[in-house]
Amino acid sequence: MSSASTYKYLQGFGNTHATEALEGALPEGQNSPQRVPYGLYAEQLSGTAFTAPRSENQRSWLYRIRPSVCHTPFTRTPSPTLVRSFAVGHQDSECQSTPNQLRWSPFELPKHGGVDFVHGLHTVCGSGDPSVRNGIAIHVYLANASMENSAFYNADGDLLIVPQQGRLDIQTELGYLYVEPNEIVVIPRGIRYAVRLPDGPSRGYVLEVFDRHFELPDLGPIGANGLANPRDFLYPTAAYEDKENISFTITTKYQGQLYTLQQTHSAFDVVAWHGNYAPYKYDLRKFCTVNTVSFDHPDPSIFTVLTSKSNTPGVAAADFVIFPPRWMVGEHTFRPPYYHRNCMAEFMGLISGGYDAKATGFLPGGASLHSTMSAHGPDQVTFEKASTEELQPVKLRPDGLAFMFETSHMLSLTKWAVEKEYAGGKVLQDDYYECWQGLKKYFDPKNKEGKWGQ
Repeated sequence: MSSASTYKYLQGFGNTHATEALEGALPEGQNSPQRVPYGLYAEQLSGTAFTAPRSENQRSWLYRIRPSVCHTPFTRTPSPTLVRSFAVGHQDSECQSTPNQLRWSPFELPKHGGVDFVHGLHTVCGSGDPSVRNGIAIHVYLANASMENSAFYNADGDLLIVPQQGRLDIQTELGYLYVEPNEIVVIPRGIRYAVRLPDGPSRGYVLEVFDRHFELPDLGPIGANGLANPRDFLYPTAAYEDKENISFTITTKYQGQLYTLQQTHSAFDVVAWHGNYAPYKYDLRKFCTVNTVSFDHPDPSIFTVLTSKSNTPGVAAADFVIFPPRWMVGEHTFRPPYYHRNCMAEFMGLISGGYDAKATGFLPGGASLHSTMSAHGPDQVTFEKASTEELQPVKLRPDGLAFMFETSHMLSLTKWAVEKEYAGGKVLQDDYYECWQGLKKYFDPKNKEGKWGQ
């Protein structure tokens, strides 16, 4: 298992990269010559349709020891913590819907050994169906074992992984990625990888999109600089593994179900590759926050790191938004998030520290869900403190990092997430609604100035 310092990366979001582990492994002048250097096989990995516009086309050419087709047939394996369809009432769905505000305490790590990343994936909620390439899913991973002589790929969509506890040492077909809490990694559809756990038990969150890929949001009036800088996204360099006559297992998630195949060589045998379809990571501490320097505060969309667009202009199928440490200086301003009802659904998680809208109950490794048009906002303690404190410039949450998966889809919940006999349901906070019950009536027709306590 390698350390982070041994890995080399390529820079630039969406760039066409070229990398080789052996000098001259990349063919000169053409993608699929009659004879590839070093006796390698040429294989194209397409992330978009061949006919997609040039500006949107994503594909990479891989030069590998054996082509991916050398394997035994797939066999279906049990996948009780994943779902096939999120449509309530669908014959293949056991999901349920509720407009109630929900909050989970930290999701519990496995109590027994041998749970790797794949088998530690638990679907919390989602919408749509991967078979029609429409919708999203939100998962958590709860793992305590590394993947050895095995790989995983997701045929259903792209995965955006947010580690909360424990680093991830990820070996992919295209090279290595070393990811720690406060970083994210995106593994596009179809790319094979293995996850190893250098720190032991590990926990985190996963956003899956079934349709388009993740991209950087448009900056509009912000201009050329701000938010996530394309140069800070890092891609792996080629690093091949030449292992033969072994038992190697590949697992895929296909239409929400797991299937496995066997082969006698490593899946990580790519000696060189070039293209723009590859996994990548990003350090959230490099996000350039934009905020107010006068009064009020911008909408949370100003903190968008990555987005996956829908077919409606300006409306995201899914946004990945963070609430990083930042200065708050707004004058005569209620600084926590305002009370809100949203046409989008908001799933929040906490990587470390706390969150400025909740005094208690929202903890690292836990989560909350405020569904479409369900009201939410600061609890009583937070409201009263923010309404009466003297406003001075303050560095907000210097030790904390919260995030949000925001989506235009209406989300349905899995049994695992809400029913007490399952692990997720056991940490569901039945009393979450009580944090707002103490909000008092302060209305007074004679108190036009809004003086506190009048």
